[in-house]
Amino acid sequence: MSRHRAPDGEDPTGVIPRVPADEPARERPSPRPSPRPAVPVVPGPPPGPVAGRPPADVASPPARVSLDRNETPTAIIPAVSADATGLLGAVPPAPPKPDPSTEGAASPPPQPRRGERVVKLRPEQTDEGYKSVYSELTRPTIGSRIRTGVRGLGEIMITFGVIVLLFAAYEVWGTTAVIGSHQDTLDQQLAEQWDQPDPTVGPTPSATPDALAGRAIARLYIPKLGKQWVVVEGVTQKDIRYAPGHYPSSADPGDVGNFAVAGHRNRATFWRLDEVDTGDAIVVETKTEWFVYKVVRTRIVKPTQVEVVAPVPGRPGAKPTQAMVTLTTCNPKFDNYQRLIVHGELARKQARSAGQPAELG
Repeated sequence: MSRHRAPDGEDPTGVIPRVPADEPARERPSPRPSPRPAVPVVPGPPPGPVAGRPPADVASPPARVSLDRNETPTAIIPAVSADATGLLGAVPPAPPKPDPSTEGAASPPPQPRRGERVVKLRPEQTDEGYKSVYSELTRPTIGSRIRTGVRGLGEIMITFGVIVLLFAAYEVWGTTAVIGSHQDTLDQQLAEQWDQPDPTVGPTPSATPDALAGRAIARLYIPKLGKQWVVVEGVTQKDIRYAPGHYPSSADPGDVGNFAVAGHRNRATFWRLDEVDTGDAIVVETKTEWFVYKVVRTRIVKPTQVEVVAPVPGRPGAKPTQAMVTLTTCNPKFDNYQRLIVHGELARKQARSAGQPAELG
């Protein structure tokens, strides 16, 4: 290396500072590392001392580097602790290994709770043969037979009750629609007969009751009940199935004697006949006239008391002098061991051409 000449009286080395050989080099700060994501540190046991090295908690002095005059000073590298794993989290201990001597042993069965019963499901050999939970639980006993019989009888009674209720509902509501439809048909037939100018069409005095059975002959009104029906000839079950029927042996409407009419106790016919009182009107319409009767008596009799429909009610064989009407039906409702009887006497009559009576509004 060449030296520059300095002016007189000056040290040629004053420009460049000297680095003494025994003076320690200055520490240079290490470059700042790039930021990294934070890692949670789980504190572990303090590292133990390593032979020949100072403990980790005692800071080691920075290393010194001596430089000659012709050497370039370098940065001081900080010492790294020998136990660098202290920054990592603690590793959990491994689970204990199973004991080979207890691997094949069965765990004890759980104890039953209070109120529970433990029943073995697998069959077992007994003196009576194999026995399992099914044979134990299904073996019939006297009590089980009694319970089965009572249960079966109860189911039969419930079924019977449902059938009776359905039949009663049909009798109360179902027959009303059926009878109403037939009444409309009979009313139309009666109107056609009465509108026919030919006197040979419709009922005639020479016709026999058997020939007229089931045919419409008149209209019957009870203003208090707001009801009216077409009356047919005959009182058999077939005749009065859909309409009140006229007793063939009784008088015709308006004639002296007893005009007797029978009807079923259903909602479409004489269901409310028990509401009729003394003095109420009963009106009968024929082809030419209106007949207005007034109720004079109501009573309940036995089915064998047929004298109620005699020409003079209650007096068989007596000669009638009064025109009457008698309505008969079963009593009580839903039964037929009695008969409800309503008697009425003719109060007046008027021509059909004069319009309907005032009793009909």
